[in-house]
Order: sequence, then C-alpha cells, then structure tokens
Amino acid sequence: MLKGIDPLLGGALLHLLDDMGHGDQLLVVDRNYPAAATGLPVVHLGEASMSRVIGAVLNVFPLDTFLETPLERMEVDGDITKTTPEQDAVLEIARASHPRPLEWGVIPRLEFYERARSAFAVVHVLDPDPWGCFVLHKGVVFADES
Repeated sequence: MLKGIDPLLGGALLHLLDDMGHGDQLLVVDRNYPAAATGLPVVHLGEASMSRVIGAVLNVFPLDTFLETPLERMEVDGDITKTTPEQDAVLEIARASHPRPLEWGVIPRLEFYERARSAFAVVHVLDPDPWGCFVLHKGVVFADES
C-alpha cells in the first residue's frame, strides 16, 4: 500500500503507466471488450466503476495538452451525440484534472477496435455498463508538477 495513491493502482498498473511516454495511448475498457485479443499488455482491475478507475488513473497520468481531444470514447449505438451516464461522469472527472477545456473525441465502434491495435496497453475493468471504452493519450509531466 502506498500513501496518497488510490489502491486500485497496483504495482503492475503503476509500472505500466510509468513506462508510457508522451503520446502513448492507454485503453481503459469495460468487461465486454476483448482485451486479450488486442495482443497488448493487459492489466485487470476487477469490479469497479469506470469513473472510479479513470479518476484514479488521472491522479497520476497527465492527459496530453497538445491534442484537441486527449480523451476519446467509443460511439454509442452509431450516434456521435449520444452518451451514457458513466461516459458523462468520466468526462467530468477528466475535466477536473485537465488544465484546458476538454471535450470528447468520439470513435465509431468498429474503428475503435482497429485503433486499439496501436495502443500501448489495456486496462480491463469489470464495469457492466455498456459502451465503457476509452482512449487516454498520455501527456507530459512538467518540472513544476513532479
């Protein structure tokens, strides 16, 4: 146990996040996503809400400030404007930790599977809510933040 770090962030996940560099992409996906099929490293977090997991990750993981949409989500039912309550909660959590205004990047479902192949790793969460699939683009830690 580490002081000041959410217990969801175990050693394997912290190591993975630390190994990522600027611009690397992290997938955080729900229980229905075929995480192992990506061929990427997978960290399993068990039962937790997506908003809790992403909140814990964003406490140590800077989103990229050079991108317009460093947080992306899977499109819901083929409708770019539709969101789920859990997606809305994730966006609010991300906005609270990001220094600039933040809006979604939206990825159609089948394109999400294609894009996943270029990610660094996958965090697999047993969240039962549908459409709980996100891409987080890692930013940089500035000298005054370390």
